[in-house]
Amino acid sequence: MSTTRAAPPSSHRPGSAPAASGAGGSPGWRDRLYRFDMRYMPYLMIAPFFLLFGVFGLFPLLFNGVVALRNYRLDDPTLPYWAGVGNFTRLLGDEDFWNALYNTFGIFLLSSVPQLLLALVVAALLNRRLRGQTWWRVGVLLPYVTPIVASTMVFSAFFSRSFGMANWLLAEVGIGGTGDAAIDWRAGKPHAWIAIATMVNWKWIGYNALLYLAAMQSIPRDVYEASAIDGAGPWRQLWRITVPMIQPVIVFTVVLSTIGGLQLFTEPMLFDLNAQAATGGPNGEWQTIAQLIYKVGWKDLNLGYAAAMSWALFLIILLVTGLNTLLTNRLSGGRR
Repeated sequence: MSTTRAAPPSSHRPGSAPAASGAGGSPGWRDRLYRFDMRYMPYLMIAPFFLLFGVFGLFPLLFNGVVALRNYRLDDPTLPYWAGVGNFTRLLGDEDFWNALYNTFGIFLLSSVPQLLLALVVAALLNRRLRGQTWWRVGVLLPYVTPIVASTMVFSAFFSRSFGMANWLLAEVGIGGTGDAAIDWRAGKPHAWIAIATMVNWKWIGYNALLYLAAMQSIPRDVYEASAIDGAGPWRQLWRITVPMIQPVIVFTVVLSTIGGLQLFTEPMLFDLNAQAATGGPNGEWQTIAQLIYKVGWKDLNLGYAAAMSWALFLIILLVTGLNTLLTNRLSGGRR
């Protein structure tokens, strides 16, 4: 009777490094390749992002900080090289800067707050079982994919005083009128702010709604069914269940809307009939900080002062974004 001796079990386990194959116990090329793949390949894969960020993000930011400390005027190269904090000190007494900051925050509040609230409501409606769900979801995204210049030019005509549809629609419901009684959307701050905020909201509500909708899709249906048994209606479910469970996405959209709202440029720029002047109306009624930076840097040719404004805007955005994030976390977390 013959017996067969079983082969010894292999010491190689799945996921472990290949055995050394070189003479004298030195690692073979497969072992070296495996170690390179495990130790260095992840860094090589993420390196392009950091290289691009360093070249097109970090370096311009630091260089802009250096320019902000200089007397950098393209029309007068004879000025002293360094200005120190003179450009930042000048901001404190610059009426144009404070007017632009006031306009920026006014338009930001009229656009970002209604924008995110309406996006949340639209997402809740799209999350229900509707006929033609795909068409509705694609439809709310159409304003976002529309070129911003094209949509802004259309809205600029929409808010025209003499022939704009905005005044015609308001006159139909008894607000304003026609002719001399028509609202001049470019004559004062409130009207101009509302017109520009309408452009911003029209473009971004659908985009934010789809972000909220994607987050809502991950909420189990059992949660809504249990709350419905307890007597919670759709509105209560939205604020007591949906909002707390999609809190990370809400914080993300708040951060994005804050950054975009405080850097608003295209809509107020094209809303001005004399867009090249970048004055935001005859008396700066809707001039934002981004417009003022463009005007000071490329119209007045004072790049040093424009750089100081850019850094001031950067710090303001960091501060407001942090406050908004903290407030959003507390409000949405407090609804649990």
